[in-house]
Amino acid sequence: MQRLKELIKVRFSFNSRAGFLSTQRGFSALPDYSQHENLEDQVLVEGRAKSRAAVLNRPSSLNALTAPMVARLKRLYESWEENPDIGFVLMKGSGRAFCSGGDMIWLNELVNEGRVEECKSFFQMLYKFVYLQGTYLKPHVAILDGITMGCGAGISLPGMFSVVTDKTIFAYPETQMGFHPDAGASYYLSRLPGCLGEYLALTGDKLNGVEMIACGLATHYSLNARLALIEERLGRLITDDRTVIETSLAQYGDIVFPDKTSVLHKIETIDKCFGHDTVEEIIDALENEAASSYENWCKTALRKIKEASPLSLKIALRSIREGRFQSLDQCLAREYRVSLTGISKTVSTDLFEWNPPSLGEVSEDMVDCYFSPPGEVEPELELPTAIREPYI
Repeated sequence: MQRLKELIKVRFSFNSRAGFLSTQRGFSALPDYSQHENLEDQVLVEGRAKSRAAVLNRPSSLNALTAPMVARLKRLYESWEENPDIGFVLMKGSGRAFCSGGDMIWLNELVNEGRVEECKSFFQMLYKFVYLQGTYLKPHVAILDGITMGCGAGISLPGMFSVVTDKTIFAYPETQMGFHPDAGASYYLSRLPGCLGEYLALTGDKLNGVEMIACGLATHYSLNARLALIEERLGRLITDDRTVIETSLAQYGDIVFPDKTSVLHKIETIDKCFGHDTVEEIIDALENEAASSYENWCKTALRKIKEASPLSLKIALRSIREGRFQSLDQCLAREYRVSLTGISKTVSTDLFEWNPPSLGEVSEDMVDCYFSPPGEVEPELELPTAIREPYI
């Protein structure tokens, strides 16, 4: 239970800088993850003249995803794609978050209760929805206003347009939770400039909206104060033309550049340190850099890596490296294998306590087990690649 408390705090600890939750608050003050809300209330639908909007609506839990929510999103998106009266689709979140990722408390409870099949169903549905996003036939606009973490990014970034704001905070803190960057993360993180993807995956460091634009994770930037104008403009559109939608988004957009403190200005050093073959070599390079440059960001990166799960670090690094040469469907299939092995506890109980507790105790065979095909008993993730080819 202690690891679970720490896990949840990791998920929300970075919010203090933005005025969200503080790690100094007790466990009882953390977001309410109760799943007793009505399903239709958890994913609202807004109708527009020629479009539809899906609204993630669990603000008390920072819109964390559950299996029923993902299933509803998938049904809605499939029906909207088939409806000739709908030209494009929009997704957004309610409250101070777009989506904080998967509901890890709920998943932990399922695993602890031996309900692993329900966890498998969640990952199947999630990855299938991510693939649907990456192959969607109609223009899609995701408004990533506020906290956007883990699979919250996975259900939005594969779409055609992603709008970030001055309130956006993006991160993949999975290695500090004994898990791995999933829901397509190994596809789009691996395609970031240089070794930025490795850096984000291993450290769990966050990017703001300006940085997401600069490195290509998002397509448009707008101040939070202008979002109402953007939505009003999009709501009046009678079109399925992506260029018209793009022009409308650009109308209220801003041209922005990362400030001098941004980690993006450290890209050469990131490449030098995170371009090594192993986690151990990356740590050595960071220690050497910290000793010679006295830069605080090196020390911070080292601290975050050393606080993370050793097994998860090695899995994440391999996943990003393999993703660089794979298509979206291949990345999702591999991530599905890793996720199933993680929740099955056949190799490690790492989702609960760091096991093994040090990098030196993580063998290559252990890591290989996470990437091996599941075999006859456990089928591979099936995606409709023959009829849905990703446009990205």
